[in-house]
Amino acid sequence: MATSLFLLLGALSFIATIQGQDQSGFISIDCGLPENYSYVEKNTGINYISDANFIDSGVSKTVSPQDKATHQQYFTYLRSFPYGTRNCYRINNVTINTAYIIRTSFLYGNYDGLNKLPQFEVHVGTNLWDTLKFSDASVSIYRELSHSPTRDYVDICLVNIGTGTPFISAIELRILGKDNGPSSYSVARLKGLDLGSKNNSTCRYRDDIYGCIWEPYSVNGWRQLISTNIDPNPSQKMTYVPPASVMRTAATPRNARDSLDFSFQFDYVAQIHVRFYFAEVQKLSANESRSFNISVNGNYWEGPIVPTYNQTDFYIFYSTYFERISEYRFSLLPTEFSTLPPITNAIEIFLVKDFSQPQTQNDQADAMRNIKIAYKVSKNWQGDPCAPVAYKWDGLNCSSVGTLKITALNLSSSGLTGQIVSYISKLTDLESLDLSNNSLNGEIPDFLADLQSLKVLNLHNNNLTGQVPNALIQRSSEGVLSLRLGQNPNLLCESALCDQQTKDKSKKNNTVIYVLASISAILVLLLLVLAMINIIYIKKRKPKDYFKVHKEFSDQTGSQLESKRRRYSFNEVSNMTNNFERVIGRGGFGTVYYGIIDNIQVAVKMLSQSSVQGYQQFLAEVNILMRVHHRNLTSLIGYCNEETNIALIYEYMENGNLEEHLLEKNSRTRLFNWEERLTIAMDAAQGLEYLHNGCKPPIIHRDVKCTNILLNENFQAKMSDLGLSRSFPVDGGTHVTTVIAGTPGYLDPEYQVSNRLTEKSDVYSFGVVLLEIITGKPAIAKAVEGKIHISEWVKSMLAKGDVKCIVDTRLQGDFESSSVWRAVEIAMASVSNKSSKRPYMTDIVTELKECLAMELARKHNSCETMTMSLATESESSSLASSIMMFKTEMAGS
Repeated sequence: MATSLFLLLGALSFIATIQGQDQSGFISIDCGLPENYSYVEKNTGINYISDANFIDSGVSKTVSPQDKATHQQYFTYLRSFPYGTRNCYRINNVTINTAYIIRTSFLYGNYDGLNKLPQFEVHVGTNLWDTLKFSDASVSIYRELSHSPTRDYVDICLVNIGTGTPFISAIELRILGKDNGPSSYSVARLKGLDLGSKNNSTCRYRDDIYGCIWEPYSVNGWRQLISTNIDPNPSQKMTYVPPASVMRTAATPRNARDSLDFSFQFDYVAQIHVRFYFAEVQKLSANESRSFNISVNGNYWEGPIVPTYNQTDFYIFYSTYFERISEYRFSLLPTEFSTLPPITNAIEIFLVKDFSQPQTQNDQADAMRNIKIAYKVSKNWQGDPCAPVAYKWDGLNCSSVGTLKITALNLSSSGLTGQIVSYISKLTDLESLDLSNNSLNGEIPDFLADLQSLKVLNLHNNNLTGQVPNALIQRSSEGVLSLRLGQNPNLLCESALCDQQTKDKSKKNNTVIYVLASISAILVLLLLVLAMINIIYIKKRKPKDYFKVHKEFSDQTGSQLESKRRRYSFNEVSNMTNNFERVIGRGGFGTVYYGIIDNIQVAVKMLSQSSVQGYQQFLAEVNILMRVHHRNLTSLIGYCNEETNIALIYEYMENGNLEEHLLEKNSRTRLFNWEERLTIAMDAAQGLEYLHNGCKPPIIHRDVKCTNILLNENFQAKMSDLGLSRSFPVDGGTHVTTVIAGTPGYLDPEYQVSNRLTEKSDVYSFGVVLLEIITGKPAIAKAVEGKIHISEWVKSMLAKGDVKCIVDTRLQGDFESSSVWRAVEIAMASVSNKSSKRPYMTDIVTELKECLAMELARKHNSCETMTMSLATESESSSLASSIMMFKTEMAGS
């Protein structure tokens, strides 16, 4: 083990001269950076890219303006994971059995406005890397790991342990060199200490070609030895040399007979490795000598050590050779004949990590990821499918011995479409496969019969066609396989297994024939009756002969309305509207009139007698209004249901719709300040959040836009026009629609492609509304190149980094910048093309409340409640304070 680890540590420091500093093999990811964005970090010259292609969950956030100004650029954005227990980055195309350094960076920066420091875990694959603890919102921390992947990808997972929302700022991978083969451990680099440095700056790329962080370290009473003109060369046994700027300096005690002492203390028994680097930086005269021994916990370990001028050497301490303890005390002691005190130039401290947790068999893990992609599975399937057991993918059972194998896959009622994919054939240890209650089509593939361990196959209630493979029928008849094939109406069955299904199908077909024949006869008769009615209507022109469908409406809804709202006669409706004098709106349903009931203003929506679509929307709105009530939804006051005259009577919204005010459409509009805009946005968001979470079953609005956000006399915003709304199932969270409904510019692009309606479709539309509120621009505007969507315009402006070029110029800069930035981030997250990356309305409401609090604090001169104490940038590891206490002493001082 010691030899293997020596090679691994050597790889950590290996310099690939042909690589130079061209960043070959670098993967530098700025987590939360908008998709397709990249930049070169000005301090290091490292090229960072967006994390959009490495993860499909989480929410992009930015740190506070104060922290943004005092930290490196890659700390500006971060990705937060408020949903799901485990969220994983998948970094592909890594080289198997090659040593990498993996670095993760974190800056809380009060990105969520809660000023509550979280605690969470970071995993590499199935193994715990570290538990992160933060001591200061404005102090960044990092983790470095030397690791040799056993597969051609690396999963880096953030795990919620119930003590705060996980987040991450940056991920970096660097190729170190070829390892000697797979191992069950890796080493976490806790500290890199640059001893004797007089300047207080941290050393990393380009001084260290892998970007390893070297922190300056010194203690009062030490003396620094500095050689500015010498770059020490490595000894022949070294494959690695720390940066020259680190090796040019050394620390030594002032007294030649004193020892140099270091102590590393952990709060648990730890297995560590410590690397000491030595290079003589003084040219000694003939009568001078420097030699010393190193002891550990009072016991001799190494020596005598005689550093060579202009040459770097190193020694590695392995705690495996010593009793397992939690504290290690190192002393550099001058030998009897040394005339000069001991020195050391640099120290690295490593913690051995046991990465022996089992993983899912490689072929089966790949198969599950391909199944996820092929069927667009919306479950939080991330990281290893089977391990750790606590985070196993929903719907899977796995073996628990050795390399993990998948024994059961349950995708019942998961909205699957298309054919049964061939990736399932790679799950060779399957004992149970349940694909029931989906919309799968095509034939049952033969490879299912080749799954020798399969005992249960449930394909019930799909749209499968063709013949059932004989091998499956044979295994079922032998009692080896439990096979369910019912409710696949086009599946051909020719064995006893399917006799009942065939009979049922035949019976069903005969029934259908009889029903169709009866319906045909009735239709012919109905046409004759309608023709006669039409003749009578033309002759007598009686308005009472109206659409039968509307009569059905009266029958169906009258009793509901009777018990819920007051019923008005048509004469009363005519009186309250002054004989329908003032029109205040029109739609597919008909016309909206202004009215007054008992000195209360109302809006009367009359159903057009010529609009079947309007009737359908009208009926949908009735059904919804019968069961919803919220202060941010327009209220139903009464109704009229008298023969052909059908009307709904709402509260009157005196200040019209939001679009009129944002785009200055008429004389009664007013310019909203930033506080008012946020209040309106929050009102509308709360109305939608109620529909999504306060209704059972939940309701999707489907037509969220500025014209459907109405304002009362106090400019309180309320969502209106629920005619296109749909309820959706609580368990699945999706609704398949045959006709795309909504307004161009506000339509969810994923919904347009898939026809799958979810609450995230409303989130996208609301995101567009929020961008309109922020910018004062329409959803789709004219540009030099043609029409441009508001989200694309904002995205282009974000590249300039100045929020003032995004906000409505009519506000003239009168707003809290951090509040606006946060609102823009919420809006841009909401209009993500992928619904999985959009927040929920609950989160949007919370974020908007925080935005409003920031603005109110500014306006009411209470900024002290919103600001945070600034700290100078520090990339030091929190392990220094929470796990390891690093103490230096100087004997005899």
